[in-house]
Amino acid sequence: MDGASGGLGSGDNAPTTEALFVALGAGVTALSHPLLYVILLIQVGHEPMPPTIGTNVLGRKVLYLPSFFTYAKYIVMKKVFPPDEIEQVSNKDDMKTSLKKVVKETSYEMMMQCVSRMLAHPLHVISMRCMVQFVGREAKYSGVLSSIGKIFKEEGLLGFFVGLIPHLLGDVVFLWGCNLLAHFINAYLVDDSFSQALAIRSYTKFVMGIAVSMLTYPFLLVGDLMAVNNCGLQAGLPPYSPVFKSWIHCWKYLSTQGQLFRGSSLLFRRVSSGSCFALE
Repeated sequence: MDGASGGLGSGDNAPTTEALFVALGAGVTALSHPLLYVILLIQVGHEPMPPTIGTNVLGRKVLYLPSFFTYAKYIVMKKVFPPDEIEQVSNKDDMKTSLKKVVKETSYEMMMQCVSRMLAHPLHVISMRCMVQFVGREAKYSGVLSSIGKIFKEEGLLGFFVGLIPHLLGDVVFLWGCNLLAHFINAYLVDDSFSQALAIRSYTKFVMGIAVSMLTYPFLLVGDLMAVNNCGLQAGLPPYSPVFKSWIHCWKYLSTQGQLFRGSSLLFRRVSSGSCFALE
């Protein structure tokens, strides 16, 4: 009886634990992005702020470039809130009436994102298949040009766009969810009387991006799985994966297996109940 009770308690806590691991994995990825962003800009020689005078350990005056935190703050203010928009964003009354502007900007951003996604997706399919060849130690896809010819011969033009729909849906949900949530939070929850209101609003969209990316991860997963499913590689065939009729079929299968967030956490990878694996 005690064992049964323990097992039941463990099962009840499983969804909460898994959600915590997903949130932690997404948080680590999001937190590392600003660091990589700043490092890349420094590597290419982009120094937008002048150095400041300081002293070294010997007491000599030297010039110091901005620290990581100063550089990151500069990027956030310039990228999220251009100088000519900061005053407008800081006014709560203006923000409450700017929903139309948010909708207009998000619609344009969505259109550009969808176009870029469609143009880049064929190369994404090729890269996915080249990488998953490792599972079966295969060499079917060995280069861009040869891969293009092989996909076109075996699957036709549509072969370059398998998995595109879930990726597009994920992009659309992410953009609208992130932008609208950030707008409503900045407009109705952040009070202008608070001394740090402007700073909080500058980070709202970033935080919302972390939260919404967790919700849209299944679209990314399904899109990637469809890109390699039933393409002649072991990773896309049984026993590694069923042959899916559509991306909806793939979604339903992952849902029943408790695998919709597979790969979202790189640190704590918990085995979901009902999962099955093809071991080497």
